[in-house]
Amino acid sequence: MLCDAVFQSGLRCEAVVRLRIVVLQAAWPDSHAVTGFRARLATEDLGTVLRLANARKPAMVTALAEHLALAEVDTRDHLRAWLEEEAHRSGLCAVHGVGAKTVDHLGSLAGRSGVAVDVHLRVFARGAGVEVTEYAQLREVYEQAADHLGHDRGGLEHAV
Repeated sequence: MLCDAVFQSGLRCEAVVRLRIVVLQAAWPDSHAVTGFRARLATEDLGTVLRLANARKPAMVTALAEHLALAEVDTRDHLRAWLEEEAHRSGLCAVHGVGAKTVDHLGSLAGRSGVAVDVHLRVFARGAGVEVTEYAQLREVYEQAADHLGHDRGGLEHAV
């Protein structure tokens, strides 16, 4: 989940991110929890395993794993519950390179129903005449629309 959340920024999801996640899951099958993932990070280079030329995103993933470990978050279920607290969500943004969209995407991966506003959702909103441009406000517009229509918030995000 951590790699998926960090790598989604600026990359084509299906063509690049999903492929790398499949490679990582095959190479590190014991890293589904933060403790196992950190153990692998201590002995192997994430960038090398994923054949990444740039060290920036692997460093972000490592910092995110460290942050979660310090908060004693280890599993997907624990992460989902932990992210219910706004203070925890805000705290993740203290990790260099992690912003609200990454936190929202991580929440979706952990099973939270929410919207991670990306460029496609921004363009759609602009085309629909929505004048809000600030991330949190635009996310709220989408989430209220989903609630009003009786749809799952994450489902509406993917439908758009």
